[in-house]
Amino acid sequence: MPPLLSIIIPAYNEEQRLPDSLTSIMTFLQDQSYEAEVLVVDNGSQDRTAQIVKEFTIDYPNLLLLREDRAGKGLAVRRGMLEARGEYRFICDADLSMPIEEVNKFIPPSSTDFDIAIASREVEGAIRYNEPLFRHFIGRIFNFLVQIVAVPGFKDTQCGFKCFRSSAADDLFRVQHLDGWTFDVEVLYIALKRGYKIIEVPIHWYYHPASRIHVIRDSIHMFIDLFRIRRNWKRNDYAARTE
Repeated sequence: MPPLLSIIIPAYNEEQRLPDSLTSIMTFLQDQSYEAEVLVVDNGSQDRTAQIVKEFTIDYPNLLLLREDRAGKGLAVRRGMLEARGEYRFICDADLSMPIEEVNKFIPPSSTDFDIAIASREVEGAIRYNEPLFRHFIGRIFNFLVQIVAVPGFKDTQCGFKCFRSSAADDLFRVQHLDGWTFDVEVLYIALKRGYKIIEVPIHWYYHPASRIHVIRDSIHMFIDLFRIRRNWKRNDYAARTE
């Protein structure tokens, strides 16, 4: 029988943060009443990321390692989503800036009537910890642009924690193209066009200064991607696929 939950962790050169994060995740899952699997997608790491995951799999048979030669968070998440078996498939950043205990907010019985549940640092009930004002300001500007150009109505599309029902994941990630940071805006854009129900879930979120995002450079690339997404839709590049 497939597990209720699949946790997909994209990992690029995460040898420093991954041991503590995996320990927290696997310990947490052992105490839950539901079955779960964890898929770590190593996408082009040049450190001991893959070896660390292999060592953990000795004690945790529900932990899987997937390898991608190229870097790109979107590429890693797509691979994990399409190979996961869970009814609910949850993207989880390796830094655990959202405590893993909050994952239960995204699955039954806490949440039921949705196709996609996105973690939000902006809706009522959410709390941010230790985030520099400059980072928050840049994030709000980008969200404003996202709402105008691509995905209206959502206060926080860029938080790295998102949950998909298996049917939505199989549909959306088969047609999603972008390999970089903007993949989640692309997925949400397609989801809205397809008529999927998307909800925002308030979380507690902790800023970690070792973030992989280069604020100015990556924000520019992500802004350009917004128009690529609209162009791709007009060209029918997101037509549904069965394989």
